[in-house]
Amino acid sequence: PSVTSSEEQTEGQRSTLECSTPYVCPGGDIALRWEGYDPQVSKVSSHVQLDTSGVSHQVTLTSSFTWKDHSKKLLCVVSDGSKRASTEVVLRVRHTPKDTQVSLSPSSGNIGVGDTVTLSCEVGSSHPPVSGYHWYKDGVAVGTERVLALRGVRREDHGRYNCEAQNTLGTGMSPPVTLHVFSAEISASPAAEVREGTATTLSCDVPGREGHPEKLTYTWYKNSAWFKEGPDHTLLFPAVAAGDAGYYSCQVTNSQGSDTAQAISLSVTYPPRIPTLTLFQETQGGRLVIVRCTVDSHPLATLAIDHDGTVLATSGAQVALGQRLGVTASRNSLRLEIRDAGPRDSGKYSCTASNVHGNASATKVLVTHAVGLLIQPSAEVSEGTAVTLTCVGTGDMAEEPLYTWYRNGRRLQESSLPTLEFPSVRGDDAGAFQCQVRSRNDSDTSEAVPLRVFYPPRQPVLSSFLQSQGGRLGIIQCSVESDPESNLTLRRGDDAIACTQGCPQATSPRVHVTRSYNSLKVEIRDVVVEDEGIYVCQAGNSQGSTSATVDFKA
Repeated sequence: PSVTSSEEQTEGQRSTLECSTPYVCPGGDIALRWEGYDPQVSKVSSHVQLDTSGVSHQVTLTSSFTWKDHSKKLLCVVSDGSKRASTEVVLRVRHTPKDTQVSLSPSSGNIGVGDTVTLSCEVGSSHPPVSGYHWYKDGVAVGTERVLALRGVRREDHGRYNCEAQNTLGTGMSPPVTLHVFSAEISASPAAEVREGTATTLSCDVPGREGHPEKLTYTWYKNSAWFKEGPDHTLLFPAVAAGDAGYYSCQVTNSQGSDTAQAISLSVTYPPRIPTLTLFQETQGGRLVIVRCTVDSHPLATLAIDHDGTVLATSGAQVALGQRLGVTASRNSLRLEIRDAGPRDSGKYSCTASNVHGNASATKVLVTHAVGLLIQPSAEVSEGTAVTLTCVGTGDMAEEPLYTWYRNGRRLQESSLPTLEFPSVRGDDAGAFQCQVRSRNDSDTSEAVPLRVFYPPRQPVLSSFLQSQGGRLGIIQCSVESDPESNLTLRRGDDAIACTQGCPQATSPRVHVTRSYNSLKVEIRDVVVEDEGIYVCQAGNSQGSTSATVDFKA
């Protein structure tokens, strides 16, 4: 049979194909038919010509073809019983690009920031061939090549990608493919710097978290230390406190791996707390007063120190300073020095701290003494040094004063001389000294000034004791007087049994050592004959050394 049809068909349009033979057999079993078409959308008609103008048998197929019929084969068949002959027709259906898909590489594993990703536009069928491509990310055009290459992926590359293939008949759009960029990032709401008491949320997000195909686990860290772990991507502070401030980071984990977000600094601002105000009057001479104020606040506070309402110093704009005053300011700290201090400097001192969130203050009362006490050559001397204590600041008295000296609160002596002398001071002379100045109408007493006398260890007191009740227990105890503290060592022959400083622990489990100031106690359990002998206690400090012995008998 012969076939007549157009060279190409167009999708959606009806086409006609004719199958014919130049003969007709009216009385025979010869049949002419089409095979391979879809009867649902096709119509077949037959026409026989048998007259003087010609003889033919014609079967006409009218059908609507789709892109899936492209390259499909239809047969025009003439048969006589088991005998058959056929002619093949290969359909050429013109259609826009069909079955357009996006292929993502790599197709598995996490895609992180900095990785390389390729998206390929694959077309199942197109006739005529594809002539161009267009890429769209979240609806915005991003490329025109068949392969979209993303080198050095960024968080911003996360999104839904479509590719559109084009030929002369039209276009075919792929379904969207989501590129998941696995990159953790922390954000703070309402801000990374908030006032104390504000409801604050830290969120750890990976792009497309809500639509992420896998379960995510979040591990939170504060100042690099583990803080919290679980499925919640947020840290909620209903009322943030100053102690919540710090550096926070989070690690997001799925079955493919993990990513750690760069730390974010959470800063909590708050008004000044109650300042710490300290008053110090130098007892060596009593002529210097130091007023120091420190405070805790964020942001930094402005500090001001006043005396009975008159501002003397500030950490902000400087006030006019008298010659006797010196000011040192640092972060949330202010120091005021008052030289040649006297009774006029007594009174109420206040420190006020203020920042944008509020203010706070503290107050203390200073009582200065006109009389001071000076120790020469120093308040710390070695035994044997000549020491002189002098009452100073008594020049305003109208008549010849009388001086009374005290040590540790007990009266020592009284004279008309403003000095107390120790030609060769001893350890027993150490203590806290005061001088009282009296005249007929006035009196004043200095602050207590300590005198420290360094001396070598005196003869150690070494004793031994053997307790037989409830097991044999030997006790050897050594104590000494000295300043500074002595290092005590208990020896038996060449062996050091124990010491108060710098020697190893006792090696024998039977020996227990108790150490205290200038005292060493050694307990020997289950005493045996071998523990007998001469024990020596050596005592030494920077001033000298001495020793004592005891004969321990079991």
